[in-house]
Amino acid sequence: MQARRINQQIPTALALAVSLLLGSTAPAGTLNIETATIADVNKAFADGLTAEQLLAAYLKRIDAYDKKGPTINTVITMNPKAMSEAKARDAERKAGKVRGPLHGIPIVLKDNFDTFDLPTTGGSQLLEGSIPPDDAFVVKKLRDAGAVIVAKVNLSEWAGGGGSVGGAPDPELRKQGAVPNGFSSAGGQTRNPHDLTRGPAGSSGGTGAALAAVFAQGGLGTDTGGSVRGPSSVNGIAGLKPTLGLMSRDGIIPLALSFDTGGPMARSVYDVAALLGPMTGVDAADPPTKTSAGKADTDYTKYLKTGSLKGARIGVARDFMGQDSETDRVMETAIATLKKQGAVIVDPLPYPQYLLDMRQSLLTSMMAAEFKAQVTDYLQTTGPKYPKSFADLVKLSNDPQTGYRSPGKAVGFKYQASTALDLTDPVYLAAKNQGLPLMKSTMLAVFAKHQLDAIVYPTSPRPATLINPPQPAPTGGSATGIANLTGFPDLIVPAGISKDGLPVSLSFFGPAYSEGKLLAYGYDFEQATKARVLPKTTPALKSDLITY
Repeated sequence: MQARRINQQIPTALALAVSLLLGSTAPAGTLNIETATIADVNKAFADGLTAEQLLAAYLKRIDAYDKKGPTINTVITMNPKAMSEAKARDAERKAGKVRGPLHGIPIVLKDNFDTFDLPTTGGSQLLEGSIPPDDAFVVKKLRDAGAVIVAKVNLSEWAGGGGSVGGAPDPELRKQGAVPNGFSSAGGQTRNPHDLTRGPAGSSGGTGAALAAVFAQGGLGTDTGGSVRGPSSVNGIAGLKPTLGLMSRDGIIPLALSFDTGGPMARSVYDVAALLGPMTGVDAADPPTKTSAGKADTDYTKYLKTGSLKGARIGVARDFMGQDSETDRVMETAIATLKKQGAVIVDPLPYPQYLLDMRQSLLTSMMAAEFKAQVTDYLQTTGPKYPKSFADLVKLSNDPQTGYRSPGKAVGFKYQASTALDLTDPVYLAAKNQGLPLMKSTMLAVFAKHQLDAIVYPTSPRPATLINPPQPAPTGGSATGIANLTGFPDLIVPAGISKDGLPVSLSFFGPAYSEGKLLAYGYDFEQATKARVLPKTTPALKSDLITY
């Protein structure tokens, strides 16, 4: 027996000796990109993993699943310099320069963030090939932090609300102006990787689907009425709509600046927190960021601790349940988990009826008015061959010679041209100057009355909907717009899976600049549930497991 053991050890000892003689070492470990957080990646970097290896693994998944196989179709533009940038980050690391936790981390950007070296289309064929003069403020911050941009990804064109029949009273007009879930004239149709017949939601659907399918470590979306949160929910990932003012909007194609904000999206709450910190900071080009001075953090991962829910007072907003039995089932299980983790649950937490009645019309009317004016300001920064005003968008989208690929969007532009208010209109001014303060003070009163740390609700009242439903999907059922009307933060965390295999998510909603607290609660919930799953249409590849 002893001789047999000695004989078994000889090959191992011989291999080690040969390895030492050749000046090489055995692999330090392995990394699974489907489950690894940014913390895991950084540990692997310290042990010998390279950014080149990491990016190569993600590129193999994009090659296998984005334009081939299930054809998720998230990418509008690949970054041809991504690999050279990853190698440059490796060279810096080897030389002892590590920019921070995002050094060498691959990310994707919704294609309404300006990039000085890649086209920014807003999802519209009318801006195809348009190269902005510089990076968006937060994109530059991410590059400075060492992140590697893999691709610009698809979105609901003009962030969905630009050129929309939203709020139209005529059912026939709403039908004519309907745009398939996840479609843009520049990017085509993006599919939900959990079910290819269903859409990725809007407007950051390309980012949501890409991250669920494991095409990058993290990414950016934008949110005006739920556009980070809907795609995070239906694709089964985490995401954050931050406080208005925490992240600069400079260099993002606007939809409505009273509500717009960028937001980090990722497969884990940890990665959302890791992405958020490096993007904060006061920007003179975006005045609301002045409110973040002294309130923003550069590292939100410090808040992430299990046990954070213990003693937290959490309200349950049942006004936004009752629309889908499977969503409600997952929600009830989530509430039970919050209780098990030690949260003090205030249930039910009814919202004032006037807030429920006015929220959708307030958001829709202001959005249309602001897009008409603010997209014109943005278009003035584009090259000479591109449209220069909202009126140009209306004209070109409805001109047969343009060959516009989204007939529903063309109808939406005509509708908005005839109905959108001017920014000097008394109705718009009343909405902005009286309506928004009322929404904010009402929600602050709700938090104060019940002494709440956060409010939870199902991010989407139903799971992912069909790309082309037989009837237009009902609107206004979600609470997401309230976070935009108040400017408050909202964190999304996967909560479970429906019987049809579709993700359901939980929102943690809090007052301004409570991101640290919300991330702590979301992290505790995430660690207790581990609810995220890899989509069945984009299964694991051998290359997902990197040996280094």
